[in-house]
Amino acid sequence: MKVLLFNGSPHKNGCTYTALEEIAKTLKEEGIDSEIYQIGIGSITPCRGCSACAKLGRCVINDDDVNNFVEKCKNFDGFIFGSPVHYGSACGGITAFLDRTFFSALLSGKMNYFRHKPASAIVSARRSGTTAALDQLNKYMTISEMPIISGRYWNMVHGATADEVKKDLEGMQNMRILARNMAWFLKLKEAGQKAGVPIPKQEEIVYTNFIR
Repeated sequence: MKVLLFNGSPHKNGCTYTALEEIAKTLKEEGIDSEIYQIGIGSITPCRGCSACAKLGRCVINDDDVNNFVEKCKNFDGFIFGSPVHYGSACGGITAFLDRTFFSALLSGKMNYFRHKPASAIVSARRSGTTAALDQLNKYMTISEMPIISGRYWNMVHGATADEVKKDLEGMQNMRILARNMAWFLKLKEAGQKAGVPIPKQEEIVYTNFIR
């Protein structure tokens, strides 16, 4: 079993990475492999809302790594998405990236890369805006039938630098608790599959709006 740890920060080894690294260490102790995916500092084009992915089987935009990332996700059993807090919300890079990731997966028929796989979000901040950013990131998972894994507190660390984050003892402890809960859920899921527990029945999706 393997968990993808998504670092949505433009800083490769910054605060968000420090929290994800603590998660990776704990997952390893629990016998779960992981890999940190770095979003980088390149330009990420926002979703155009064109729905071309329904016909193409991928996002129409090819000037960044979104399509490669979607294909990569089919090989993972769980996900943890990490972001710094910018102006009280998740950073612009991860927002543009995940908008296209999940929308193209939905319309292209690739939601099985995510559906029923456990996931969580973590955020890092110097001071505030953390719960709003967590709410924002959790919406990608709740609309995708992904069980959300929690810690014992909201999944956040505080600090302006990686060294300060390490001094956030409660925040770092919660990263370890989150990792153990993720490992526990993955083992339960594997045991259920071996016991013949079927995945939930998939109904044909019904789309409505507020005027019909």
